[in-house]
Amino acid sequence: MLTVPEFRHRKRDGKKVIVVTAYDALFTRIAEQAGIDVLLVGDSLGVVVQGKRDTLAVTMDDMLYHTKLVAGAAQRSLVIADMPFLSYQVSVEEAVRNAGRLLQAGAAAVKLEGGAVVLDRVEAMTKFGIPVMGHLGMTPQSVHRYGGYKVQGKEQGQAQALLADAKALETAGAFSIVLEAIPAPLAKTVTDALTIPTIGIGAGPHCDGQVLVLYDLLGLFDDFTPKFVKPYAHLKADALQALRRYKEEVEQGKFPTDSESYH
Repeated sequence: MLTVPEFRHRKRDGKKVIVVTAYDALFTRIAEQAGIDVLLVGDSLGVVVQGKRDTLAVTMDDMLYHTKLVAGAAQRSLVIADMPFLSYQVSVEEAVRNAGRLLQAGAAAVKLEGGAVVLDRVEAMTKFGIPVMGHLGMTPQSVHRYGGYKVQGKEQGQAQALLADAKALETAGAFSIVLEAIPAPLAKTVTDALTIPTIGIGAGPHCDGQVLVLYDLLGLFDDFTPKFVKPYAHLKADALQALRRYKEEVEQGKFPTDSESYH
């Protein structure tokens, strides 16, 4: 099984880290058979699984449940769990407690959003042996502040602040940082400035690894498709075709046939 130290060494070795989100046991097994390195139990489940407009309604109970499903099925991939909205913002003590609960559910590490404002959380968690992944750029839990899902770091001041946040997260003990929806040149600058791996999502090709939401990758979720998403399959179309054929065959008496019946 991939460990946090091995994850960190990928940057030194120049080997890209492959990450996808996962929410249940079935897709965990499929992802592992495909050789995926890291499974992120993302709070993106609020959108792609629960059907909400954003991730803000996802609770700790939701994250604990899905983390148990993924961690229980994972055999070789590193499992990282997102810390949902309000699970770490209120206090350092509550942040450490909730991060510990996610580790008890089976995660090997947690991910939280933000830079300077969460440094004391990151320091406290790592002090107690909880590996932490940072998340900068377009942070979905701040969607209302941004006025929607928009590219961050385009202006010089924003870019400088993001670079400073990345360096501060590394100093605080983060073992990796997700860079979401930022210009590719800025992602390269940040990646080159850090000794820990960067994982890009809409941040160009220069990061130390990439992550995509599983349902976007498979073409299952197409309500909103960001520019950075590349569907590698079209499972929604396949599922619709299969369900329509099933409906038609039942209505026409073509299913079940003798071969699908017990005697």
